[in-house]
Amino acid sequence: MHLDHGHTHHGAVSADAHRPDGTRRALRIGLGGPVGSGKTATVAALCRLLRDTLSLAVVTNDIYTREDAEFLLREAVLPPERIQAVETGACPHTAIRDDISANLEAVEELEDTVGPLDLILVESGGDNLTATFSRGLVDAQIFVIDVAGGDDIPRKGGPGVTTADLLVVNKTDLAPHVGSDLGRMARDAAEQRGDLPVAFTSLRSEEGVGPVADWVRERLAAWTAAPVPAA
Repeated sequence: MHLDHGHTHHGAVSADAHRPDGTRRALRIGLGGPVGSGKTATVAALCRLLRDTLSLAVVTNDIYTREDAEFLLREAVLPPERIQAVETGACPHTAIRDDISANLEAVEELEDTVGPLDLILVESGGDNLTATFSRGLVDAQIFVIDVAGGDDIPRKGGPGVTTADLLVVNKTDLAPHVGSDLGRMARDAAEQRGDLPVAFTSLRSEEGVGPVADWVRERLAAWTAAPVPAA
């Protein structure tokens, strides 16, 4: 396991879309959001749903531990060699936006050791509403919030909420118990995000992570269909 101390337009292919042999590299999708919003559970659910049809891997970020990676290993969502852990040693956004070298090393190592891959999920450590990924690290980003954090979170905005390629409002099953108005959250999210999509999820429901998985499949289809820029 590897240990170490932005928003993109739909359908866009970054300039570094090649593997060393000139073929297209894996699509990289970042998942960010506050502590406890359900990022790791969402990653686990995506792995279970997609692993039989896609070649995928995961990079997790924690400040001083390997807790998220160890959770994924315990749940056996992927073989151990497909899960890399980065210890950021600083605020989570530092390693996904400011100094992305450790995460780039991790995704490139995965491509080299278990590739070719279709998809790499890069999970940020828990952060605030300003957390965004560098365009040099991921091709698209998902931002996960949950209803228990308050139904005013979409209205508060912040770059994570307003610019993520997909906003996930998680734990909708808790809404009646915490007094959150899902309709209000949907309206506020639409006002903040315009045409950018929003998915409401409960990983306890039968539909579970389905809407997020559908979005990931759409992004992957666009990624593989777009021409690879000249190296």
